[in-house]
Amino acid sequence: MTERIVVDPVTRIEGHLRIEADIQNGVIQDAYSSGTGIRGIEQIVTGRDPRDVWAFVQRICGVCTTTHALASVRSVEDALDIKIPRNAQLIREIMNEVIFVHDHVVHFYHLHALDWVDVVSALSADPDETSKVAQSISDWAKSSPGYFREVQLKVQKIVDSGQLGIFANGYWGHEAYKLPPEVNLLAVAHYLEALDWQKEIVKIHAILGGKNPHPHYVVGGMATPIDINGDNAVNASQLMQISEIIDDAMEFVNKVYIPDLLAIGSFYKDWLHGGGVQNYMSYGDFSTGDVRDIELYRMPRGIILNGNLNEVLDVDPKDPEQIKEFIDHSWYSYDGNEAGDGKHPWEGETTLKYSGPKAPFKQLNTDEKYSWIKAPRWNEHPMEVGPLARIMVGYAKGQPEIVAIVDDTLKKLNVPLSALQSALGRTVARGLETALIVKWLRNDMDELIANIKNGDQITFNSTKWEPSTWPKNAKGVGWMEAPRGALGHWVTIEDGLTSSYQAVVPTTWLATPKDHKGQIGPYEAALKGTPVANAEQPLEILRIVHSFDPCLACAVHLTDLENKKTTEIRVG
Repeated sequence: MTERIVVDPVTRIEGHLRIEADIQNGVIQDAYSSGTGIRGIEQIVTGRDPRDVWAFVQRICGVCTTTHALASVRSVEDALDIKIPRNAQLIREIMNEVIFVHDHVVHFYHLHALDWVDVVSALSADPDETSKVAQSISDWAKSSPGYFREVQLKVQKIVDSGQLGIFANGYWGHEAYKLPPEVNLLAVAHYLEALDWQKEIVKIHAILGGKNPHPHYVVGGMATPIDINGDNAVNASQLMQISEIIDDAMEFVNKVYIPDLLAIGSFYKDWLHGGGVQNYMSYGDFSTGDVRDIELYRMPRGIILNGNLNEVLDVDPKDPEQIKEFIDHSWYSYDGNEAGDGKHPWEGETTLKYSGPKAPFKQLNTDEKYSWIKAPRWNEHPMEVGPLARIMVGYAKGQPEIVAIVDDTLKKLNVPLSALQSALGRTVARGLETALIVKWLRNDMDELIANIKNGDQITFNSTKWEPSTWPKNAKGVGWMEAPRGALGHWVTIEDGLTSSYQAVVPTTWLATPKDHKGQIGPYEAALKGTPVANAEQPLEILRIVHSFDPCLACAVHLTDLENKKTTEIRVG
């Protein structure tokens, strides 16, 4: 007998995601991913000055707050052929690297770790043994028995109060948890430490971008005045502060995050569910020079199909035949015949056409339209984007740093490369690229400081600021790698104004519903075939979905003002 379970909304993500799964004999036979709100930012910016668009589209999300602004200014600069100064490029790289490091650490500890860590189990841990475990994997200073005893008492008070707060609604005691109590206590301690750490690294955005969240950008460079001796610009004292924050970030990543990741992963090496479509796409990013020179990317560009690492194909965001969005199972309409009609973002539309059930409802009709998320495809293939995709493409292309860190990690875990193609592998890949990016953050900051010491304080190119210097018609693409994957903003400019705008975000690629061919997307494919031990506590669904780090606020944009429930699971 097949039963359908509904998890709506999936929590510990940004936005509203609904997962429906058909389970037979304890195994998911089919799964359906539905974004339950709508994003209309693209309609808001039509008719506006393209120099202002970044400030609007940045509000697509409150988590990856800098990425949409960066993609937007890149799209306008591509359209108008504007080259920014090296200092501006470095500042942008630093700000993007900061959001990666911040986002990945927060995701691991606060959004995803509780799928693998049993918080309540930590109460039965021996703090002396936890201290031994901690000191065996890292020389991080906070590792004494007394420290872990204090953490344990803190958690005990929370549990005794009955007000679990951030630890509420967990499936504590679930049979899928494998960590011994001492490792659970270690992870909970670092969960709490990460809460304090994460508020420090974003200060870099406040210094270089004016504020966080939603720091400032400008078409043509950065609105970041530099004067090492001044009081009204980024000065020597602030540059030193940034440098110290980066050093602290490197230490936390290398002495806390990565050791925890490998320690926890070692207990779950046989949990290899959630592989997904095994098609991987990376636009590439983190340039050592001009952002449009893909040969200078430290994170390479490419496409891998069917898990074949022996062949890496190219992806061109400007090719109208490569990237298209389909709406056969999405609540939108296109002009003309919409059945199987995919549109490249330059020709894209955001025309709403809801045909789903009226709330409240028990389940969606997944044979028809069932999501506010479109179905983007590369040459009509569903693609996984994000940390695993970037690592797989980089490894296949032989990027030395990526190959070295992957091989070293696989050796430590004693698993093959294929083990990365799983929910756990996706989580490991996110950690590995964090270790790489925090090092690049250090390198880029060093170069910026060197430039400033050599007298270069330029952060803005004004030569094409005035609309009188622009062509009558222009279009461009701002592509980049955001923490969750390949992000593209496509703009068309006519008579000095934005005539059309489309953003295809990572979670659109990942949370896509079926397409015109019936092909399922990464979430749906990753869930299919996964065993579920207890349908009333679908921990396995959360593990897999959280491994992608969903951001539905980017893919859709609406708040439900009527449904007061926070979590509901229906069986049958």
